[in-house]
Amino acid sequence: MFIQTESTPNPATLKFLPGQEVLDVGTADFPSAEAAGDSPLASRLFAVEGVTGAFFGLDFVTVTKADAVEWDHIKPAILGAIMEHFMSGEPVMGASHKPSSGHAEHDGEDGEIVGQIKELLDTRVRPAVAQDGGDITFHGFDRGIVYLHMQGACAGCPSSTLTLKMGIENLLRHYIPEVLEVRPVAA
Repeated sequence: MFIQTESTPNPATLKFLPGQEVLDVGTADFPSAEAAGDSPLASRLFAVEGVTGAFFGLDFVTVTKADAVEWDHIKPAILGAIMEHFMSGEPVMGASHKPSSGHAEHDGEDGEIVGQIKELLDTRVRPAVAQDGGDITFHGFDRGIVYLHMQGACAGCPSSTLTLKMGIENLLRHYIPEVLEVRPVAA
C-alpha cells in the first residue's frame, strides 16, 4: 500500500491519500481524541503522540499536529497507523456513525435563502476546500449573517479568515443579495 501526502495551506495539517475510499459519503471530523471513539482509524491516529485532530473525506485523511511537534518526527507513525488500519480490514467508522451533509438544519422564513447558500457551498466551496484537506459547512443564517463551520485543514488555518471574507463572502453576496457577511463558528 502506498500512501501519498500533500501539504495544505495550514502548516499544522497534512493530507494523506491512501489510494482507496476512506468514507463512502460525507465527511467525519475529530477535533479531539475524545471525539474519535466511534472510529477505529481516528483512534489509531490519536494514539500517535502529537496528533491533535483528524478529518476524513471521501478519499483522504487530514491530520493536525500540535505546534510543538515536527512533521518529520510524527509523519512515519501516522503513515504506519493509516497503513495498519487499512490492512486490518476494520471499518473506518463504527456502526453508530450516521453520515450527513454536514450542514446544520434550518427551519423558518429564510428557508429559500438558506437552500441557496447550501447549494453554493456544495457546488462551489466544498469541492475546493476538500482539495486542501478540509470542509466548510453551513451552521446558521441570521439577519444577513451566514455562520460557517470550518473543519479539517480549514480549522485553525492562517488563511481561513481570508478564504471566508474574500472568497466565500464575496461569492455568496454576489449570488444572494440578502447575505451581508460571513462569520466562522467554533466547533
